[in-house]
Amino acid sequence: MVSSRSESSTIRYMLGGLLAFGALNAFGGGYYGLSGAKGVPTEWLEGSPFSDYTFPSVILLAVVGGTFLVAAVAVFVRSRIARASALTAGTVVLVWIVVQVTIIGYVSWMQPTAAIGGLLVLLLAWLLPKPSTSPHPLK
Repeated sequence: MVSSRSESSTIRYMLGGLLAFGALNAFGGGYYGLSGAKGVPTEWLEGSPFSDYTFPSVILLAVVGGTFLVAAVAVFVRSRIARASALTAGTVVLVWIVVQVTIIGYVSWMQPTAAIGGLLVLLLAWLLPKPSTSPHPLK
């Protein structure tokens, strides 16, 4: 039982750390895009519904970053929603990357890195113990 609990704690800390890092990365990328995305050609957006990086940056910051932040907090406080929110965050970042590559193509090493991170989040979230039935909805 001790090794199982220790293994669960290791998974929780790895997952929480990865989610927190992902949130910071999404917040940084969203801020960068909102501040003009200097050095990122707007030509990449040709043929897309976007004329600049404002809307995609808001989505990155609010949706991707927000989902990762909620999941990180849920994992660290051992909330009942930790597993589900981490699975959601992993799915959100994978959808983000698929849509991004569909619109602008493969342009950065960060795209496959984010995809690998999303897959790792899904794996670690899947390995988290399922929530026990408790009368408190968040614990």
